[in-house]
Amino acid sequence: MGLQKDFFTYQAQTTKFAAGFEVEKAEGSYIFGTDGKQYLDFVAGVSANTLGHSHPKVVNAIKEQAEKYLHVMVYGEYAQEKPVALCKLLAEATPDPLEVTYLVNSGAEAIDGSLKLAKRYTGREEIVSFKNSYHGNTHGALSVSGNETHKREFRPLLPLVNFIEFNNENDFNKITEKTACVILETIQGAAGFLVPEQDYLKKLKKRCEEVGALLILDEIQPGFGRTGKLFSFEHFGIVPDILVMGKGMGGGVPVGAFMSSSEIMGTLAHSPKLGHITTFGGNPLIAASSYATLKEVLESGLMNQVEEKEKLFRELLVHPKIKNINGKGLMLAVNLENPEYTLEVAKKCMEKGLIVFWQLYRNEYLRISPPLTISLDEIKKGCQIILDVLNEN
Repeated sequence: MGLQKDFFTYQAQTTKFAAGFEVEKAEGSYIFGTDGKQYLDFVAGVSANTLGHSHPKVVNAIKEQAEKYLHVMVYGEYAQEKPVALCKLLAEATPDPLEVTYLVNSGAEAIDGSLKLAKRYTGREEIVSFKNSYHGNTHGALSVSGNETHKREFRPLLPLVNFIEFNNENDFNKITEKTACVILETIQGAAGFLVPEQDYLKKLKKRCEEVGALLILDEIQPGFGRTGKLFSFEHFGIVPDILVMGKGMGGGVPVGAFMSSSEIMGTLAHSPKLGHITTFGGNPLIAASSYATLKEVLESGLMNQVEEKEKLFRELLVHPKIKNINGKGLMLAVNLENPEYTLEVAKKCMEKGLIVFWQLYRNEYLRISPPLTISLDEIKKGCQIILDVLNEN
């Protein structure tokens, strides 16, 4: 109990009910506790462990880079092999006009950088975001997140941010010639993995083009293959002006990035210079891990398996207590209708050796976001545990 006691005593907490689960090691689809038990992971570090835990190609990439050099200079000054290779591979793997990547430390920092970039390029001040959106917890990211309960104690936040409703075209008149950018999650995460209607993003992009606003897509959760495409916007026939990524791009290490055209991104380098600056962004160790992750996602065929795995989840998770399942690919939200019950189900699943979680804003939704590497047998095993818990409680 010493580790758990020290955890609650010395490490800052985010809630009053943290699990305090003591981790011994993690490998593949499993986390092993100091209690000697193994736990099947249906959460993947909240969509961060794209290739599962301790993937050998990722671990080897980190080891090889660690033996060469770690941090050598503030971001943007020196040419280093792995950061350059990562940015080049991203450019090759994404559609035009996405060409240039700015590497940072987290998804939230990438959101902040993307907002600054949009303001700098357009010369405008107003931002349009979405109700029930979630973009992170820095002041900038929190300003464009759409849940007042999570924001009110930290005001004042960024001014001139207007909120519209996801999938509601009637709100497009709030996007005007004063709007620097419209920022949204391609699939709304904290709200319960809400997917855009088929033509909604096309119509939104058209409206942005009409008034000269930039479209920023937050792909921090679905990015790097989670929906069966490298980025989920590829399902909807559009390309954003600025693309934001994080979480799963690192293979289990902290990273974020925002990506745009050469023309747009170039404005951060002048008037003023150092328009965005970060000491550890583009860290070679992190870039090595991210490059290995991206390369494996692109070459392994894992994205081609996502549809089959989603289908299996939906076929197995049928129960009177399950109202519906939102989401796409391997980011699914199981609606159990009652937040307290959902938390209890997650607790009971953990007791039976399965890690599941809940959605940040909508606690009635049980989060399922396993590694892309999860096997069909592991899906069957985990779903049976969920069904057993629903039957017993």
